[in-house]
Amino acid sequence: MSEEQGSATLLLLAVACLVLILTVGVADAGIAFAARLQAAAAADAAALAAAPVTFRPFGAAGSPADEARRFAAANGAVLVACRCPIDPSWQPRVAEVVVERRVALLGIGAVTVRAESRAEFSPAALIGVAEP
Repeated sequence: MSEEQGSATLLLLAVACLVLILTVGVADAGIAFAARLQAAAAADAAALAAAPVTFRPFGAAGSPADEARRFAAANGAVLVACRCPIDPSWQPRVAEVVVERRVALLGIGAVTVRAESRAEFSPAALIGVAEP
């Protein structure tokens, strides 16, 4: 009878380990998903902040990349790339940014999540001029 009790203990231990592994996996998936959403929000904020600064007459100080970096940092991310050329014309332009956010997962350690975003800015809209 003691042999049967020993095998039941091993089976219970195996089931407990499986439940623990599944719990950590589900928690990591949730943490990674939340980090992805936060990185996307940081990228959106960075692109939206950089786009108007590409128009010098707008009066913004600094560079589009400086603004993108500031807004990415405010949202817990790091600016990796900013394709935001300064254009003095009144034509619409697009600012593109890439940000990264580092997140610690329970099962595998820290990972980096990357997100990209673009924002269009039309200087003519500042004064209410319709685009052709």
